[in-house]
Amino acid sequence: MNILHVVNVSFVLPYYLGKQIEYFQSKGDKIFIACSFSKELVDFCESKNVPFLPIPVVRGINPLMDIYALFKLFFFVRKHNISVVVGHTPKGGLLGMLVGSICGIKRKFYFRHGLMFETSRGFKRFILFQIERFTGFLADKVICVSSSILKNSNILKLSESHKNILLNCGTCNGIDALEKFNPDLANQDQVYQLRISLGIAENDFVVGFVGRLVNDKGISELVDAWKLLIKDFSKVKLLLVGPFEIRDGLSEACVRFIRDEISIIHIDYTNDPAVYYRLMNLFILPSYREGFPTVVLEASAMRLPVITTRKTGCVDSIIEDITGTFCEIEPRSICGAISKFISDKSKIESFGNFGRKRVLEDFSQEVIWNDLFKVYHS
Repeated sequence: MNILHVVNVSFVLPYYLGKQIEYFQSKGDKIFIACSFSKELVDFCESKNVPFLPIPVVRGINPLMDIYALFKLFFFVRKHNISVVVGHTPKGGLLGMLVGSICGIKRKFYFRHGLMFETSRGFKRFILFQIERFTGFLADKVICVSSSILKNSNILKLSESHKNILLNCGTCNGIDALEKFNPDLANQDQVYQLRISLGIAENDFVVGFVGRLVNDKGISELVDAWKLLIKDFSKVKLLLVGPFEIRDGLSEACVRFIRDEISIIHIDYTNDPAVYYRLMNLFILPSYREGFPTVVLEASAMRLPVITTRKTGCVDSIIEDITGTFCEIEPRSICGAISKFISDKSKIESFGNFGRKRVLEDFSQEVIWNDLFKVYHS
């Protein structure tokens, strides 16, 4: 089959697809990608030997850009005889399902990576909700990336229940816990040198976060919790790995504190977070919403205990008191959850071991790819 993936930004390609491309190519399928243009898009597609179409997939509502992108997609689908269209994220999903419907394609799949309207208000929430429902209406199948996304899709009737499916235990691409996120394969010299360069002492307790530094991720509350924590603990570091973003951006005061506070270390975007997980003793994701937070599974694969929330997606990412613990998105709750691990480190090893075991058993990439191959070819 000729399979076209429509995504909004190239940043997500290693997470949504990655080695999945080689798996499908080995089965005889041909992969195509349509995405907003960037150097990363060109480099990724050339490295995977994947034909691509650069189009403006803008996040907001932009009729002229969207119509232009739709026309480009239409001719691309016709030219390459596309038989399967896969849409990712609300805008990529909408454009993908629209062009698939216009071209009469019978295999249209929408990956529901999250529910953006959950953290929106007023008219914006209404519009996002209706787009989600319309995209679900056009799709032949809606692949929900977590059990809570599946549950909410059915409760809110975002698409007909018979369309909504879950791949094994969730995620869109599984986790490479054998090679990429395997703590036993870490380069110890590299880890040591990185620790020295960042000023992290051997006896520092490092709390880590990986992801975009935005309000939806609970970063403001995490920073306020850190202000409380450093009053009681001195040998602690907060390692934030990810870029600041303008959209849903943090307040100037919050950004300033992150940059000025000596116990906080900020690393911008990296395509190799594995080495940073090796510096951490504890991982935290105090997010307001997720689809399925793969960073939690990456951390678990690296034998880290996890603190997260009971919000959509996050609630599926740990087993409470076995691989991690939950907190409220509130500074004192976050501070209290971190403090328990610092004061009593007895559960850190067991949580980490069970977390890695769970990732290997339930979220291996091969299991997800096999399920996905069956869905596309059914």
